[in-house]
Amino acid sequence: MITIRKGVDRGHANHGWLDARHTFSFANYHHPDHMGYRSLRVMNEDRINPGAGFPTHSHQDMEIITYVLEGGLAHKDSTGGEGVIRPGVVQYMSAGTGVQHSEFNASDSDMLHLYQIWLLPNKKGVTPAYEEREIGTARDGKLALVASGDGRGGSIAIHQDADLYASQIKEGETLQHQFGDNRFGWLQIAKGGIELPEGSIMQAGDGAKIEGEAVLSFKALAAAEILLFDLA
Repeated sequence: MITIRKGVDRGHANHGWLDARHTFSFANYHHPDHMGYRSLRVMNEDRINPGAGFPTHSHQDMEIITYVLEGGLAHKDSTGGEGVIRPGVVQYMSAGTGVQHSEFNASDSDMLHLYQIWLLPNKKGVTPAYEEREIGTARDGKLALVASGDGRGGSIAIHQDADLYASQIKEGETLQHQFGDNRFGWLQIAKGGIELPEGSIMQAGDGAKIEGEAVLSFKALAAAEILLFDLA
């Protein structure tokens, strides 16, 4: 079964410098039917004004992945991680026993558009860690494994039995993913639009919960960028 959560139904917070859409309950947005899915706890789509951002703050026991769609994200954290993340590079931070970090739009003139994703870890109290991984053209026309619980295929190793795939596909291209036994999925459309086999259409901002499906396939209706989670 595939259950679509339309982007227009997400939680919305506009702080002036930050325009945020929350797929799951977050901060002042609370919906008892949307508290997360499996180990996936946060799926925020953020648009951040030039020069603005999140001053130093702390997190603990959370796996955090940031996926930039447009612009540059200036990152700094207490593990020593520092840099500017741009499209084609995925940022990972394991908060573990506690980490402090700041995130700002690196530009004084251009908007920053990104997804911030949190997954619950499968164990608490790990040593905080930071990593960046370039995926570039590896996601063109196919599902590129970005992060996984075992770090296979050169993916980022995270503290959870979850696989994250990213893809950029052209209009008319079709992708397919096979789920193992007792696996679940979440599909997030970051850009463009796709069509599912039964005719359902998903546009940018839409997400879908996938349960009891052995295979997921979809076709791009326009140039699309997607994130797919394969979850325990």
